[in-house]
Amino acid sequence: MQLGINLGYWGAGMDADNLAVAQEADRLGYSVCWAAEAYGSDAATVLSWVAAQTERIDVGSAIFQIPARQPAMTAMTAATLDSLSGGRFRLGLGVSGPQVSEGWYGVKFDKPLARTREYVEIVRRAMTRERLSYEGEHWTLPLPGGPGKPLKLTVHPEREHIPLYIAAIGPKNLEQTGEIADGALLIFPSAEHLEDTAIRHLRAGREKAGKTMDGFDVCPTLPLALGDDKNVTALADMFRPYTALYVGGMGSRKQNFYNQLAQRMGYEKEAAEIQDKYLSGDKEGAAAAIPHALIDQTTLLGSVDRIADRMKAYAAAGVTTLTLAPAGFTLEDRIASLRAGSEALERAGLA
Repeated sequence: MQLGINLGYWGAGMDADNLAVAQEADRLGYSVCWAAEAYGSDAATVLSWVAAQTERIDVGSAIFQIPARQPAMTAMTAATLDSLSGGRFRLGLGVSGPQVSEGWYGVKFDKPLARTREYVEIVRRAMTRERLSYEGEHWTLPLPGGPGKPLKLTVHPEREHIPLYIAAIGPKNLEQTGEIADGALLIFPSAEHLEDTAIRHLRAGREKAGKTMDGFDVCPTLPLALGDDKNVTALADMFRPYTALYVGGMGSRKQNFYNQLAQRMGYEKEAAEIQDKYLSGDKEGAAAAIPHALIDQTTLLGSVDRIADRMKAYAAAGVTTLTLAPAGFTLEDRIASLRAGSEALERAGLA
């Protein structure tokens, strides 16, 4: 199992430290550095900045939002980043959510599975550097009856095949991801529930495509807080606002994929209470309603030995790249967490 680092969003308050964190991850042998985007910073700019100042670590989008870019533009960006980084780019895609898609980009959040499938097909077709034409439900290239003509990508990527990941949560999306992608970006993964909530659906998609799980990258992101095992409860409390945001407020009442995931993990009653409180404006109450077990199962908390044991569980569940989001209010805290992650991987015998 390999390790990754997720820098999250530029502008989230730790910007001055992000380059140093990425460079330390590069020095420690982490395999990939991911950057995110929502409706603030864009991921492509951050990744080019990191790639220019690191040597070995891959840079990946987690995610490029599908409603934000035409698929040909994504192919252009991916090819450019792969070329400039010397073949170190990983392309992560996702549909985002209805509030961002419709509220920020003005793109209707409908038929996300069909839209994702077409998007991936166009991106991959463009990356072959053949003349691009496509007829689908959501995209037609070139537009009929006009001056457009099939064009081909003029940039030469460093590699013929750039790894493509999809952020997936629901069973149908996970199955399609297994079928059409090279890896899955997962969030709030519990090692104890990973087979039922994700792996079996990914495997079904791989089988549908006539493939096995060999070579497919199962890549969840887990927050990490280093500390004494006696203080695990306090460490978990650090992530209550984060968990409440996603389970309670990331999406509408009817369309919150993270809330539905918590329900599939056995927290149906708790997930409903968290959402009710969050959407009513009681964010503190929503955070307080989160069961400790839900946080403990979806984060890495405590000593290096405790984290190593959890890493073993994730590896046994089928994780191939474990991406860490190290907590800490200072650069020193985040660097210490990075180093602890590397040490824990070694102690677990997984390096």
